[in-house]
Amino acid sequence: MSPTCDLLVRGGTVVPMVQRGEWFSGDVLIADGRIVEVIRGAAEEVDAREVLDAGDALVLPGFVQAHVHVVQSLLRHQADDLELLDWLARRTWPWEAALDGDAVEASAVLGIAELLAGGTTTALDFGTTHDHDRVFRQAERLGIRMISGKTHMNIGEGVPADLLEDEDASLAEAEALGRRWHGAADGRLRYAVAPRFALSCTRSLLERSASLARRHGWLLETHAAENRGEVAALEAATGRSTIAYLDEVGLTGEDVVLAHCVHLSAEEVERLAATRTRVCHCPGANLKLASGIADIPRLMSAGIPVALGADGPPCNNRLSVFHEMSLAATLHTLRYGPRAMDAWTVLGLATRDGARALHLEHEIGTLEPGKAADLVVLGLEGWSMLPGGDPASRVVYGASAADVRHVVVAGTPVLRDRRLAAAPEQELREQVRSAWRATRARLEEAS
Repeated sequence: MSPTCDLLVRGGTVVPMVQRGEWFSGDVLIADGRIVEVIRGAAEEVDAREVLDAGDALVLPGFVQAHVHVVQSLLRHQADDLELLDWLARRTWPWEAALDGDAVEASAVLGIAELLAGGTTTALDFGTTHDHDRVFRQAERLGIRMISGKTHMNIGEGVPADLLEDEDASLAEAEALGRRWHGAADGRLRYAVAPRFALSCTRSLLERSASLARRHGWLLETHAAENRGEVAALEAATGRSTIAYLDEVGLTGEDVVLAHCVHLSAEEVERLAATRTRVCHCPGANLKLASGIADIPRLMSAGIPVALGADGPPCNNRLSVFHEMSLAATLHTLRYGPRAMDAWTVLGLATRDGARALHLEHEIGTLEPGKAADLVVLGLEGWSMLPGGDPASRVVYGASAADVRHVVVAGTPVLRDRRLAAAPEQELREQVRSAWRATRARLEEAS
């Protein structure tokens, strides 16, 4: 009897990311949302309900980004040429304060659509202070695998009054969101507790955020040591280095993902390694905001788990994992030489290691039987993908979001032939444009 499956990904060059440097021509069989078999060569007599053509294409695990802000998507191209603290006070916080529920939803639509169309199947996302249910609803609808949380903030110079929260109410809202959404969509959606950063939270709020997350077994995420001015301000306020202070308030450990970590002392690196704290490298945003270059080879050599993330559309202008991979593979040559971060290492950060950083390595990150069927079919027809060569080099140095042909999450195609499956794209674009116009009008009225 011929095997049956829900989905057959046929005729591609499979790069399973189980072993470094492994690839082969083959097929991937999927049933009930999981990989049934990864076949070398062509599968024979398979009864598949749907077939995705992977001819002249790479078949890879779905890409993982461990730090994004989809709710900031409507501010893209309107917050350029600033350093971090000015960027927050002059652009990002006023814009977030002007978002109503419809705008939060449209921002989520724009960000999630871009992530999926660019091959990112899993994201650790950072919200704003309000209407976070609407982010989760769009993640559920569009099909992404997402860990996300509303932000917490209750102090800060230049923060609009509408973003300054009551501590008890903020934590209560987060707990309600987590109870509602953690494990939803058959486990595709999860909750993370997300204090914005140490300068925008009282010590009590940071400590209670950590306690809330650990009470429920949720991840913690925050920003750390991104900008020299931020680092100096925190040290002046607390008398501690960034990582020493975060360690005191409970924001280090295996359940914590720290975005950026650009400016760290040797002692801080040691503390992150000792606590097994995860770090997300965001090279695109760090360059645009003139924050610096995180010493990722040093962190990795210390045994610190590292992943990649695009950060937010206003501080990067794109949510492209390909942009981050290319930068991660080239920036560190300035300090360590041309072999600092080779293509297979960087491709691992965007797949297998990204999954490990989010404690999802048993579910995603590699193409293996039994794992969730999250995968990307990446066409090789583009000029920058020709003429051939090592698959990791082609992806890291040559590929872009335009090369993504199909995307599958939990066994369901969410992008077929470069078109989103969940909703008409023109409808989504009009929703985004309408919300952008309304938000700009509110912002102008407030100023």
